[in-house]
This record gives sequence, C-alpha cells and structure tokens, in this order.
Amino acid sequence: MNRIDKNTALNLLKNSDLLDLGERADNIRKNLHPEGVVTFIVDRNINYTNVCVNKCKFCAFYRDAESPDAYLLDKDEIFKKIDGTIALGGTQILLQGGIHPELGMDYYIDLLKSIKDRYSINVHGFSPPEISYLAEKHHLTTKETIVILRQAGLDSIPGGGAEILSDRVREILSPKKIKSSQWLKVMEEAHKIGMRTTATMMFGSVEEPEDIIEHLDAIRKLQDRTGGFTAFIPWSFQPGNTELVQQQEGTVPDLRTERSEVVESGLSPWGATAVDYLRVLSLSRIYLDNIKNIQASWVTQGLKLAQVALRFGANDFGSTMIEENVVRAAGVSYIVSKEDIIQAIKSAGFEAAQRDTYYNLIKEF
Repeated sequence: MNRIDKNTALNLLKNSDLLDLGERADNIRKNLHPEGVVTFIVDRNINYTNVCVNKCKFCAFYRDAESPDAYLLDKDEIFKKIDGTIALGGTQILLQGGIHPELGMDYYIDLLKSIKDRYSINVHGFSPPEISYLAEKHHLTTKETIVILRQAGLDSIPGGGAEILSDRVREILSPKKIKSSQWLKVMEEAHKIGMRTTATMMFGSVEEPEDIIEHLDAIRKLQDRTGGFTAFIPWSFQPGNTELVQQQEGTVPDLRTERSEVVESGLSPWGATAVDYLRVLSLSRIYLDNIKNIQASWVTQGLKLAQVALRFGANDFGSTMIEENVVRAAGVSYIVSKEDIIQAIKSAGFEAAQRDTYYNLIKEF
C-alpha cells in the first residue's frame, strides 16, 4: 500500500465518509493481522502519587502537595496491588504518577529494585514527563536517566504525556509540561537502547485537525527511524472535573468559538463524540503504516464502542485495567472484567488472545 502524505490525511480526517474511512482502515488491519485474533493484556494501573507540579488544565487527577486528597503510596500498598494483579493472571503493571517535587532518583531506583526483588512482572512505567523531570533534576542526559531506570528494573515505557504533539496546543493545555521534542527524545533514546514503548494521543480538546495530523506524522517519523513503538493508542479528552472546561472566560472559551471549522467537520469542541473517535482511530490505522498494533480504548469509550473500533482499524483491546484512576477522576468509569473483554471480542467476530507487553501471545480463548 502506498503511504499517504499529510495533506491526504488531513483531507480524509475532515472530509471522508466515516464508513469508507473505516473500511479502508479495516482492510489494513486484515492485511496486518489476517489470523483474525484480537489481543488484550491483563495488567493494573498503579498511580503511585497524584501530586504533580505540571497542573495540566485537562487533568482531573492531579493534586497539590498540600491538598487533603494528595497521596503517595508506600511500598507495601504497591506490593498488595501487584499481588492482586498476579493472582488475576496479570503479567504487567503500568506504574505512573504525577511529577512529585519531593521524589528523586533514589526513590525510583529503590521502588523498581524492590518490585523486581519480589516479582517476575513487566514494569511498564514512568512516561516521558517523569523521565525528563528526573534527568533535569539530577543533571543527567535523557539516555543516562533511562539506563539507570532500566538497570533498576524498568522494562518498557508507556506513551503518556503526549496528548497532542504540538507546542501550540501544549502551551494551552499544559504549559508546565515538557515540549513535544522532549517527549519524542525520551522515546527515541529508549528505542536506541532496545527498550520498547507505546505511543498515545489525546484528542478532542482545543486542537485543530492539522494538529492531529502533525502528531501522527511525528510518531510515524520516529518509528521510521527506530521501530521501537509496539502500539498506538488514541483516546479522547474526558472533560469532567477539569480546569479546561471549568474556565468560563479568557483564552479557552475564545478558542472554542474559533474552532468552528472543527465543529463543522464533526469534531466536538469539548471531548470527542463516538463518530470523532472512530474517525481518528481509522485515520491512525491508515497513517501509521509502520506500527503494527492499534488499541481500542474501552476505558474512555466503553465496551460497545470499543467493539465497533475493531472494524475501524483496531486489533488490540488494550488492558483489563484492574485499576484505573486518571480517567476515573474525570467522571468516566467503565468496569470491565477479563471475561467481558473476551466475550466482546468474540461477539464482534474475532478470536480472543491474552498477550504480554511485547505482543507475544500467552493464551487463546
């Protein structure tokens, strides 16, 4: 298949018929995964702290250090969560937190080593903002920081903190967070030393369609150089309880009125509709011709729409997510069991298989 360019992608996003776009994405999915198997992983999100100095306007999860709701899990609490994950057949923990100003490299090294001393489980953790913060705090290079964490027990890096890889958008959503180039640098340095990562995109906030294309293009270019991304996960902004939506005057509402073109194209100004989600998902499958796996996001979309996503380019159902706190803080909470996922995959006409972090099949159902 010929690779599409940015202009073609933008036209598809804004003007194409949804079902035509979905069919095109589904055909690509069939070519990449002709066996008709949809995978998922059994894991748990462990958010070790909700204290964060970045204070992103789209995030309902973070707290100031002085907040009565602020927390930092101790190791015994984390171990209990890992015990529960393994008891349910889990093979991975996703370990992420806010940028806690009082935590340094010693904390992360000790935590990782303590986990690895007790468990044989993949630690998928510390997204680029956390890694960049540690590098800056300890006057280390990005590579040095990743190497230290890897030696302590970090196995792979999740794609969190990407949101939209456009600094214009980031200046609105998260002015204190790392820039697009820093996010990409963390991922490139990880790939160079053989560490695998995922890539994500949060859409449906204040971005324009052009920003979505720039994000996809940045991911595709990096994957061309390194081949280190195992999967891409697009998910929609969840507006509940966020500063971005609570603001009633100033920059953000002005941006909403300026986004008439986005509204006319079917993309929602606050959060994304089901149609928006399927459109972006399908385009992601078409544009990212060098990433084999595209995840459906039942966490933000619910089980039924995630099923539909399997016919719009997705081949992976993501995680059972035994625990999830960030999206829940925005008021969105879907409770889904491993059995629910298996049944959803099968009823959509696919075979279901549990996988590990690296997309090796563990068990078929």
